[in-house]
Amino acid sequence: MSIHIEARPGEIADFVLLPGDPLRAQYIAENLLENAVCYSQVRGMLGFTGTYNGKRVSVQGTGMGLPSHLIYINELINEYEAKTLVRIGTCGGLREDVKIKDLVMAVSASTDSAIISRAFDGMSYAPTASFDLLLKATEGAKKLGLVVRAGNVLSSDIFYHDIEITDPYAIWRKYGVLAVEMETAGLYLQCSRSNVQAISLLTVSDHLLTDLHCTPSERQNAFMDMVRLALTLLD
Repeated sequence: MSIHIEARPGEIADFVLLPGDPLRAQYIAENLLENAVCYSQVRGMLGFTGTYNGKRVSVQGTGMGLPSHLIYINELINEYEAKTLVRIGTCGGLREDVKIKDLVMAVSASTDSAIISRAFDGMSYAPTASFDLLLKATEGAKKLGLVVRAGNVLSSDIFYHDIEITDPYAIWRKYGVLAVEMETAGLYLQCSRSNVQAISLLTVSDHLLTDLHCTPSERQNAFMDMVRLALTLLD
C-alpha cells in the first residue's frame, strides 16, 4: 500500500475515475458499479473498485486543488500501475455561452499555478488530454445524446479572490477559456510525464458571470451524465 491509499496490489483497476469529492466516489460506487468494494479510507478520501458492464473500474476521491490531486494520481500511477485516469469534477463557467450544468471536455489546461513553470525551469508547457480519449468521449457523447463543450480550461490555485479584483478571469475569458477548476493541469502534466492516458470531464456547477450555483446535493449526486460519459471510455 502507498502512503495515502491503503489498497493492496491488484485491488485498484487500470481504469480509474477521479472525483474530487470522496462522497461522490461513494455515490458512484453504490449506484453505478456492481460488486463495489471500498479499498481505502485514509483521511476520508474514499476509493472503490467494482465492475461496469463486466469491466473493472475504480473510483478514487482526490480532494481539491493541484497538490492534493497530484498526491493521489502519483500514487495511482507509480504504486498501483493505473493506465487511464479520468477526472470527473465540477467547474465554474467563464463565458456566456457556457451554461450552468453544461458538460465541458478539457482538451487542454492553462493554470495560474507555478507547478508547470517550476517543472520546466520557468518555461511554459501546454498540458493536454489524451487524443484517443478525446475521440472516444466525443463519440460517447453522441451515443448518449449529450452536448459537450470542448476546449481550454483554467486550473487555478485560488478559489476566493481578493474582493478588490473586479474580474480575475477577464484575461482567460478573452482568450477563450471555457471554465475554471483546480486540478486538470496537474493531471495532464503528470500523465504526460508518465505516459498514462488522461482526460478531464467537467460539469458546470457555478457560473462566474451569472452568479448561478448548483446546490451541494446536486454537486454530489446529480451530475451522472458526466459519469456515464466517462464510463463509455471503457469500450
